[in-house]
Amino acid sequence: MTDALPEIIQGGMGVGVSNWRLARAVSEAGQLGVVSATALDSVLVRRLQDGDLDGAMRRAMSRFPIPGVADAVLRRYFLPDGRPPGTPYKLVSMHRQGMARARHLLTALAAFVEVDLAKEGHAGLVGVNLLTKLQLPNLPLLYGAMLAGVDVVLMGAGIPKEIPGVLDALAEHKAVSLRLDVEGAPAGVTEVISFDPRDQWPADTPLLALRRPQFLAIIASNSLATMLARKASGRVDGFVVEGPTAGGHNAPPRGEMHLTSGGEPIYGERDAVDPGKLVELGIPFWLAGGTGSPSALRAARAAGAAGIQVGTLFAYADESGIDDELKRSVLLAAAQHAITIFTDPRASPTGYPFKIVRWPEDPTAGKAEPRERICDLGYLRTAYYREDGRIGYRCPAEPVDDYVKKGGAVADTEGRRCLCNGLMANIGHPQLRGEAQAEPPLITSGDDLASMGTFLAGRNHYSVVDVLDYLSPRAPVEALL
Repeated sequence: MTDALPEIIQGGMGVGVSNWRLARAVSEAGQLGVVSATALDSVLVRRLQDGDLDGAMRRAMSRFPIPGVADAVLRRYFLPDGRPPGTPYKLVSMHRQGMARARHLLTALAAFVEVDLAKEGHAGLVGVNLLTKLQLPNLPLLYGAMLAGVDVVLMGAGIPKEIPGVLDALAEHKAVSLRLDVEGAPAGVTEVISFDPRDQWPADTPLLALRRPQFLAIIASNSLATMLARKASGRVDGFVVEGPTAGGHNAPPRGEMHLTSGGEPIYGERDAVDPGKLVELGIPFWLAGGTGSPSALRAARAAGAAGIQVGTLFAYADESGIDDELKRSVLLAAAQHAITIFTDPRASPTGYPFKIVRWPEDPTAGKAEPRERICDLGYLRTAYYREDGRIGYRCPAEPVDDYVKKGGAVADTEGRRCLCNGLMANIGHPQLRGEAQAEPPLITSGDDLASMGTFLAGRNHYSVVDVLDYLSPRAPVEALL
């Protein structure tokens, strides 16, 4: 690995949108391709249950270095002929504190497969994006990505202060832990999530030599950048600065939240990041959110940034994981300027504002409750202390009665959407419910999507190369770390 990163970082988007094909295409072109690690274990087993038609999953699984793991997963989930019509997907167990070795290994295998395929056949850099907020699967995900030789780890949606030190330890196969946020924790009580790489290997199997990937923290404020630069548990190699126009989850406005007449959060001067102060830290940074244009790239470089992170343009490229019919439908609406992006302060169970795409063919349009409340994936569940002192898990998007029985407030459930199932539907793996009804999609994008008609210029599809030629038709400018 070199000590340089390209000027364009492809965003690590959603569940399976930033898949291995997209990341590999970007990396082959000389920029930083990034795979999303969110819900990768569920993505892997659904691909296997759909028959793994091109054999890519099995090809990468055969290279997983811990013996016996791939064979065990294939026996449990692989269906050579795919699922019979009307058959729901077999689910994986939900993540929790103190998971079994087999569950850890499935999670690590999923990360390995995605990174391994993204790195296959070229020498470019590949990154993996994780959400700090999704605490429970992150340690085995990081280890699996490192077993595949991931070059860069990017993390936001929280304060990833502990992660640099975790990467240092995992590179030496040392045991690691993260603090687990538990609602209602008694004063002075700290819960942790633990993971020991050596416990995953048979006793007589030699460990691989690993290298520590570079770490880029995704931030939304100067103060967070300064804190991480000074107090993180290890080296921070760079920052990605996401503004409120970026897709997916946005940082909430600083201070008390106020809404527009249309119900969207209002961001002000306090929410703007000063690039000049970031330059003073002496750590490279990339600007993100509304940066998907050549002029934005030039402005970022002029402000002292190493480059830009771009999500929306890549999300709808031919190589991305969004279902082809959904992609076609959204791009057609974008070309006709018939897209709106709504920053919903209530939709996400995390409590973070979340951008939702509205377009004429949206199958959930006009439905106050677009799906039955079911929580069967559970990636956004939060831990809480039960009355008996044990740790339980709840999500404000689960059935209201269930949430209230677990001590949650009814008000917390209002307006919540099941991101887990919706985002899985976006990539063509919707769960089937009664009478073979499929879960509806939940499309998220940055504000750039509403003005994509100019970029499309009459096209109804485009490739990663088209995006890169548009953004930076010259040779990549390297930013030394």
